Amino acid sequence: MIAEISNNLAAWNNILREKTPEQIIAWALKVSQRPLLSSSFGPYAAAILHAGLQVKNDLKVIWCDTGYNTRHTYVHADELIKRFDVNIDIYTPNVTSAFLDATLGIPTVDDPRHAEFSQKVKLEPFRRALKEHQPDVWFTNLRKGQTAFRDSIDILSISKEGILKVSPFYHWSDAELDVYLKEHNLPNETRYFDPTKVLNNRECGIHI
Repeated sequence: MIAEISNNLAAWNNILREKTPEQIIAWALKVSQRPLLSSSFGPYAAAILHAGLQVKNDLKVIWCDTGYNTRHTYVHADELIKRFDVNIDIYTPNVTSAFLDATLGIPTVDDPRHAEFSQKVKLEPFRRALKEHQPDVWFTNLRKGQTAFRDSIDILSISKEGILKVSPFYHWSDAELDVYLKEHNLPNETRYFDPTKVLNNRECGIHI
């Protein structure tokens, strides 16, 4: 079924364009055997966690924690994990942030060491997560307007690993998400830092 969907993404995206995030998630779960939701616990993370867990309360969630998140992000993550009783696996780098600070620091994007840093803190833990869970559907909170790459995809896309990526809030604006959070009494946390992106309009490498 997923192979058939992958071959007809434009048609399916057109159909799903009129659905709510919960309806999109429910549709994807029907065609999935090993669904997975990833979260950074950054801005609007509560929205996709709420939507996903409303449809499937034991949906597997992964968090690739770089070790460089702000204190506010860690508190926010702890609040959401406890509130929703999240079925979560947390993946961290094989080396500590203290070791990386001493040996690499946080390289700028034009520093040749930036690729090595990104591999250590984000890409290797994520590959480890995919290897362990082998998902066929991957729920993300990607949205149009965030980066040039994200503008090029849609609700459904195919990851470089061949996984069906589902972004239920893809066409939603910040203003619409603010309303969603208010309606469902959900917290938000904007004091988020991703050391692999450096700039807000860059990708960390997981999605491209």
